[in-house]
Amino acid sequence: MARRTSRRTFVKTSALAGVGFWAAGGVARAQSNSPNEKIQFASIGVTGKGSSDSEDAGQNGDMVAICDIDDKNLAAGAARFPSAEKFHDFREMLDKLGDKIDAVTVSTPDHCHAVAAYKAMSMGKHCFCQKPLTHSIYEARRLGEVAREKGVATQMGNQGTSEDGVRKAAALLQAGVIGTVKEVHVWTNRPIWPQGGPRPAEAPIPSTLKWELWLGPAAYRPYSNGYHPFAWRGWWDFGTGALGDMACHTFNMPFMGLGLKNPTSVVAKTAGHNKDSYPKWSIIDFEFPANDTRPPVKVSWYDGGKLPDVAMFGEGRAPKDSGCLIIGEHGKIYSPNDYGAEFELIDAEAKDVEFKKSPGHFDEWVNAIRGGEQAMSNFPDYAGPLSETILLGNLAVWADGKKIEWDAKNLKATNAPEVDSIIKNVYRDGYTIDG
Repeated sequence: MARRTSRRTFVKTSALAGVGFWAAGGVARAQSNSPNEKIQFASIGVTGKGSSDSEDAGQNGDMVAICDIDDKNLAAGAARFPSAEKFHDFREMLDKLGDKIDAVTVSTPDHCHAVAAYKAMSMGKHCFCQKPLTHSIYEARRLGEVAREKGVATQMGNQGTSEDGVRKAAALLQAGVIGTVKEVHVWTNRPIWPQGGPRPAEAPIPSTLKWELWLGPAAYRPYSNGYHPFAWRGWWDFGTGALGDMACHTFNMPFMGLGLKNPTSVVAKTAGHNKDSYPKWSIIDFEFPANDTRPPVKVSWYDGGKLPDVAMFGEGRAPKDSGCLIIGEHGKIYSPNDYGAEFELIDAEAKDVEFKKSPGHFDEWVNAIRGGEQAMSNFPDYAGPLSETILLGNLAVWADGKKIEWDAKNLKATNAPEVDSIIKNVYRDGYTIDG
């Protein structure tokens, strides 16, 4: 019993840092009564990104439990963590182990992110969740609220946030090195999975797969080859398309440097889709209102092979497969990199700028659990708002040509009630984020 009391104290005595402390160089800190106690981790999803996320956790504490819906994956995780207790259902794992777990990593398909993270945080567990933070806009807002209410340390797995290049480029934008920003262009080479077509034929469920648990909160459909383990990204019920997969990386630098929160409208052109699978390509235009540091700005997103006009890059340059171009009145910043880790100034002179270096992406979260500063990509102040902005683009994709007028405060498309089901998911029984 003494062990459990100590564990409960360790988990519940971290508090969230204030908004914007990274950009402002603040020193707000989460506190712990047991900063030297070994962190007890559990991982939900242990292959794919779950392999590296669980490995990071295991290197920073004790892995007491692992969870996966596929016996093959679970066996691979058990080979790395032989002393960890094994589960198929994250709800059973959290209910059974209770105070034995301090912190949880969530590395599942997008549609299960919110329900798993909510369950963990509602029990006072610190949470690391892969990108995009959630499947829907409401879920992103809700996870930020719960993280703040529970005072837990959180972080999204958009690892590029911790790169020096991203932080320096954002600092240069804030310092006005290219003057007033007029427009932003962001693009990706995704999708690299099948997308934009009919459902594949029903197939026998693999003997190792717990299909009902894989579906989790999503509406039931028969199993088919391709959903698991990767091509789920192209289906509305499970993934968030090319935008959700990559924009938490490629959109990250302008989001950080320009404060691209709460757009007022968004509209998309697409290849067309059946409202079951995402389109083969899309071009999405966001309009952001002025904030305290800049005037209004337009952001354009491209995927599925669509690219910005090559003329915008200047002589001798052309867009790489993925990247970001920010156009100001006195120059441009161009990053030909998924993560924004590399960039160049075009027609602009560099300045000396200060920015806070990261000790490492996962290290930021571990430090926050131990009483340090919140990770930059924490849920309430960064990951949640970034995910809300990105996922708003999928409302426009769903509407396919209709301009969505957005009320960010109330999470409402004021002129498009038909997208309400995309703003907030409807779950199957047994799953919630509003309990």
